[in-house]
Amino acid sequence: MFFVVSSFSQTGTIRGFVSDKNTGESIMFCNVTIDGTSHGSQTDLNGMYTLSKIPVGEHKIAVTFIGYKKLTKDISLNKGQILTLKFELESSTVNIGEVEISAERQEMKTDVKAASIKITNEDLNLVPTIGGEADLAQYMQIIPGVIFTGDQGGQLYIRGGSPVQNKVLLDGMTIYSPFHSIGLFSVFDADIIKTTDVYTGGFSAEYGGRVSSIMDIKTKDGNKKRLQGKLSSNTFGSKLLVEGPLKKGGGTTFLFSGKTSYLDKTSESLYNFAMPYSYTDLYGKITFNANNGSKANVYGFNFQDQVNYQGISDLQWSSNGLGSEFILIPGNSPVLIEGNFAYSKYYISLDENASALRESSISGGSMGFDFTSFQPKGKIKYGFDVYGFETKYKTYNSANAKIELNENNSEFSAYVNYQYNADRFILEPGLRLQKYTLGTSPEPRLGIKYLASDVLRLKLATGLYSQNIISTVSDRDVVNLFYGFISSPENLPTDEDGNEYKNQIQKARHIILGAEYDINLKMDFQIEGYIKDFNQITNINRSMTSNYDNEFIVESGLARGVDFLLKYKTKKLYLWSVYSLGFIKRYEEENEYFPHFDRRHNINLVSSFRFGKKDSWKADARWNLGSGFPFTQTQGFYENIPFSDGINTDYTIENGELEIVYAELNKGRLSYYHRLDLSLSKTIEISKNTILEITASVTNAYNRNNIFYINRITDERIYQLPLLPSGGISLKF
Repeated sequence: MFFVVSSFSQTGTIRGFVSDKNTGESIMFCNVTIDGTSHGSQTDLNGMYTLSKIPVGEHKIAVTFIGYKKLTKDISLNKGQILTLKFELESSTVNIGEVEISAERQEMKTDVKAASIKITNEDLNLVPTIGGEADLAQYMQIIPGVIFTGDQGGQLYIRGGSPVQNKVLLDGMTIYSPFHSIGLFSVFDADIIKTTDVYTGGFSAEYGGRVSSIMDIKTKDGNKKRLQGKLSSNTFGSKLLVEGPLKKGGGTTFLFSGKTSYLDKTSESLYNFAMPYSYTDLYGKITFNANNGSKANVYGFNFQDQVNYQGISDLQWSSNGLGSEFILIPGNSPVLIEGNFAYSKYYISLDENASALRESSISGGSMGFDFTSFQPKGKIKYGFDVYGFETKYKTYNSANAKIELNENNSEFSAYVNYQYNADRFILEPGLRLQKYTLGTSPEPRLGIKYLASDVLRLKLATGLYSQNIISTVSDRDVVNLFYGFISSPENLPTDEDGNEYKNQIQKARHIILGAEYDINLKMDFQIEGYIKDFNQITNINRSMTSNYDNEFIVESGLARGVDFLLKYKTKKLYLWSVYSLGFIKRYEEENEYFPHFDRRHNINLVSSFRFGKKDSWKADARWNLGSGFPFTQTQGFYENIPFSDGINTDYTIENGELEIVYAELNKGRLSYYHRLDLSLSKTIEISKNTILEITASVTNAYNRNNIFYINRITDERIYQLPLLPSGGISLKF
């Protein structure tokens, strides 16, 4: 730190924040430059910019961003001075015609971020809205490499990783159940989301604790200028959003969101199709803003979900938490300090009439600090996290004997990540150290991007990854709504040679290779190939499917694939097309099989078109085509004699029970899945700040019969969602 401070003392530093003058919301990827020099920067997620090692003297700073008026300011910089400047940009009324500058494209030229997709609030509204409301769960399904396994109780699988291997963060807090049981909706209100960074593999040293992917969600702060909100209702549910300043000047703001569904009450009467799902989601946030750009917030949430198949099962889960996040800008240091504190609890229970109650919970607290030192050609980011949690799991075996697994665990991680921006290369080496109760995992990471030209960029990312948490369901279950968590066990079975595993920790290696090509100002093309080597995966042996009698099995896996993404965007028209080719295998002892989420081909075509006076009409469409999932075929049937009287049983007259002979695991393939979703919305401007929006949508527009399951004995076929029309109305004020 002495050398860093010494080098900065010869020049000066200019830093600060850029925000919207009307709302006070920070503006991301805004250009901040010094006229007449090569010095420039872009604002980050928080709207912050930093200009390092600026020569002392008089300068003119220019702040520009598409859709806003240019802002300039004359400043005087002294030797060793750290000058903090805040800018508020005013919306421009000038028609900029067909000139489009993508914030995402600008980020592509300054960060490696291989296997990364950034989702903004605007993006969420480009996918057909089910029930009239945009939702993160719907957008996640169109991301390259993401597989969705079904309309009812389906899960998201990201480039070969199961849900427990995907980490979801909300303002720094881990969320254990981000999607509701029906699979169509997330727990997050789309209108509170500022950005979502989805890393489908090869993520940097900043993230850890999972072996497949990261979803980092950041919520927006409340409006600093005025009270505003949204009230909406549709055939699936209702929502209320309110935000604004708590005191004059916007120093303290609040945001509250609440949404609930009534599918269980309306689906059968409206659609003649029972969907016994209901949920309620509450989220609140208070933000404290300082004059120099430092800020802190306190937030809390309560998510509830319930599924009641009458006479069969009753499932319910709840997730609640309280957290705090802060950004501190020291007055005399160029280092940015960020931190978070959080406590959360997740509980799930399943009551099946045919068996006893199953329960699982995970609860704990976390603390993390991050430090960023900005350099003229990059930045150094380092930090640490401490996490302590308790897991509880109760179930019953086939003999109705209770099995309980209760564990207390702690994790500590530290990392350093260095980003260097040369003329043609962006280098991002990093190292993360994960310390678990069961051992330590050093994890080197590396990202490289080569700017071959102004329009062509090549990228590579690789690293080692680990995690210390497993699911209470088996990855071999096709659909299982009971999704609890336990920590990795110490009593692992021996391998096929009878040797004990050296590590109880689950581990994986990633390598991502890709290219980005800007076809023109409106069209981008990306291609990425990936390999995820899951060299150790712990799975619960709930059905005792393995050759050994143990509560757990140890598998390995290999996921390989290539994803193609083509985007076209103008002011009126947005097109998104994705093709994914994937191969996923799992290995356990001498067994080799395709997991049930191994989809060979997956296509997503999305379009959004604005038209009419002042572009007040918007039409959206999404078509998804996926090849068939693997399944285990039926080989035959036989009569099982129960021998109820022991050796005295007369098996010649005893009535047996029908049993099934299964073929090899997942050697069959289901038929292709395809579905078309459409939505049409009309915006009516009542006044400057009052907007009415009416939406009509249809899910599965041509009523495709996509297989959900087939009863092996009766041959009864149950399908996914039928044609579901819906309508909604919302009022923004």
